[in-house]
Amino acid sequence: MNARVSDSPLPLSLRPMRENDLPVVHMIEARAYEFPWTVGIFRDCLRADYPAWVLHEGERIAGYYLMSIAAGEAHVLNICVAPELQGRGHGRRLLHALLKLARSRNVARVFLEVRPSNANAIALYHDEGFNEIGRRPRYYPAKDGREDALVMAMELLSP
Repeated sequence: MNARVSDSPLPLSLRPMRENDLPVVHMIEARAYEFPWTVGIFRDCLRADYPAWVLHEGERIAGYYLMSIAAGEAHVLNICVAPELQGRGHGRRLLHALLKLARSRNVARVFLEVRPSNANAIALYHDEGFNEIGRRPRYYPAKDGREDALVMAMELLSP
């Protein structure tokens, strides 16, 4: 029986993102965001050896994250769950995995940007311990020009 990820009772797993995942990852990105990353951006992140992971069941990808790590700091570059699977805790699971990996690499602080219009993401980040530390004016493309980004940060403690 071929069940879709959304119908499956089997648990989802995490694994490193591979280049052959990029077509599916990009399809999820394009469905989730009005202004999606290009396949080239994802490819550049993989080539730069940024931590990039997918949440999957078999070959079916439900979501992913990418981050950069340098000088004891991490930057969440992208975290996304397929639109039809949102609201089921998958984003939180991806964020937890990202933070666990950051801690294992002795990261002291994690940063991210989020659209002020993305209330669900902001609520998740606040709930997980991120604090707003600033704003980047006109950071994101938007229908009516540009949208600011809220800059959020979290101090990581020892595991």
